[in-house]
Amino acid sequence: MQKLTVQLFCNDKNELSSFLNKFYNNTNKLSTEIFSFENPTDLIDLISVVIDNSDKYNISAWINLDEDIFIKVTSSNINDIIKYIYERYPIL
Repeated sequence: MQKLTVQLFCNDKNELSSFLNKFYNNTNKLSTEIFSFENPTDLIDLISVVIDNSDKYNISAWINLDEDIFIKVTSSNINDIIKYIYERYPIL
């Protein structure tokens, strides 16, 4: 299975660092804005936290499930994206 990626964008690097520090509770993750996952549920966790905290942080998330295809995650489409990921990558 190909690795799934999430790319986070924020105009304020300090805001992004603050968010990642709170989410991961670990400063080692702060050196990147692109996260790769082998486990689809880990990707779901990250995009859910970004959307759940969109009122506190001005961060956008783009996912890449297929080569050269990026999808912006929004509050309007996150439920459909999560359903699609679970359908495409059923957990055994």
